[in-house]
Amino acid sequence: MTKQTVARQALKIVGFGFRQQATRDSLEQVLDQLIAQYGPIDRLAAARSMLPLVQALGHARSMPVIGVADATLASVTTLTHSAYSLREKGTGSVAEAVALLAAGSGARLLGPRRVSDDRKATAAVAMTAAQGVGL
Repeated sequence: MTKQTVARQALKIVGFGFRQQATRDSLEQVLDQLIAQYGPIDRLAAARSMLPLVQALGHARSMPVIGVADATLASVTTLTHSAYSLREKGTGSVAEAVALLAAGSGARLLGPRRVSDDRKATAAVAMTAAQGVGL
């Protein structure tokens, strides 16, 4: 019997960062920017301390939501370097760090974070590494 490998398609995951004043509309607006630029999104993600608002958006859009540990944010190198994010969360971009952590090992950002029109939320897209699965 020969072993067969099946490619598992890469997923696009949007990570969010936002201020306390952000609303679901803030998140929806920046998510829609990313969908217009990169096409359909497979999952949403947020730091666990910020999860409720993203879960509400995920529920409204019927999208799964991934929570990542806040303590891991500082371990990620990001494209963007916000002084506010560095001071508050220890990373250059919460959205970019969350997207990469949620997408897992070998993930890559499709571009720098985007900012909502009201400037209260940011979001970035990471693509998981496509993997072969042995059958």
